[in-house]
Amino acid sequence: MSRVYNFSAGPSMLPEEVLKTAADEMLEYGTTGQSVMEMSHRSKEYDAIIKQAEADLREIMNIPDNYDVLFLQGGASTQFAMVPLNLMNKNNKADFIITGQWANKAYKEAARYGNARAVASSADKTYSYIPKTTAADFDKDADYVHICMNNTIYGTKFNELPDVGDIPLVADISSCILSEPIDVSKFAVLYAGAQKNVAPAGVTIVIIRKDLIGNAMDFTPTMLNYKTHSENASMFNTPPCYSIYIAGLVFKWIKKMGGLEQMKKINEKKAKILYDFLDSSKMFKGTVVKEDRSLMNVPFITGNDELDAKFVAEAKAAGFVNIKGHRSVGGMRASIYNAMPIEGVEKLVEFMKKFEEENA
Repeated sequence: MSRVYNFSAGPSMLPEEVLKTAADEMLEYGTTGQSVMEMSHRSKEYDAIIKQAEADLREIMNIPDNYDVLFLQGGASTQFAMVPLNLMNKNNKADFIITGQWANKAYKEAARYGNARAVASSADKTYSYIPKTTAADFDKDADYVHICMNNTIYGTKFNELPDVGDIPLVADISSCILSEPIDVSKFAVLYAGAQKNVAPAGVTIVIIRKDLIGNAMDFTPTMLNYKTHSENASMFNTPPCYSIYIAGLVFKWIKKMGGLEQMKKINEKKAKILYDFLDSSKMFKGTVVKEDRSLMNVPFITGNDELDAKFVAEAKAAGFVNIKGHRSVGGMRASIYNAMPIEGVEKLVEFMKKFEEENA
């Protein structure tokens, strides 16, 4: 068997160690005589799996006791509605910084339930930078401020959080969760679809301050009320059991790797290898301003659509797959999440150097 280097933006590659463990346990988990896929979510065996997953995530992220951890369904996109339905409940206002497609979708969805305001946007330059804001830019009466911490499509990241004063800060961290330490206490809500850095598609992780639970709008559907899931420990209905199980294996893998401080060092090393080459290359160039570059998603172009297409095709043939850029940016994008080994980035750069020499 020959595994490729998968640079997909999501669903993305998982650690081989995790995949091997899952394979070993596919037919029988422990001594239960059954697969996790077949297990009742109400069983003692599965209860232990989900509780351990939550405990490990709390340890890894140093999540304070006054926050709930919820394992939900519907992807990050469902949170675009769930957040305003539960939080836009005092002044019916929310502020947004628009740094890409997903931030814009969150803004548009919130506008269905209240007064959503775009405080700043980087749409003028194809979201290639993070717009600067000050505390004065935000409405003090806003129920929350929403940001997308890392922009998967455009390769930008909030390397410094906006100063929002006492306004609750909500962040979509789908494509940067567990890539480096994060101070959970600075946020009201953190949410992430798992299919980039945590698990297969299916589970969405929500970390929410407990005092914000229980104030949903009257017409909020039962399944979109955080209180429903908080009171039932993510077990109101059948959760995405297998995705949560894989997430638990990934949490254990991160602990074994040395935690988030170590993950950050590895991710910084990988990103530096690729960005250093892009900065020195005569053919390839990055599309993001240096100060706002993501550690996880690296878009780049040659400036020639035909050459870009040739590179993508030859890269795939060489074992570097899912490297085509999003249509709104074009070119290429290398998503180098936690599971991408340093060797994968080194070999990609070697291939890029070779391609440049052959196509100069």
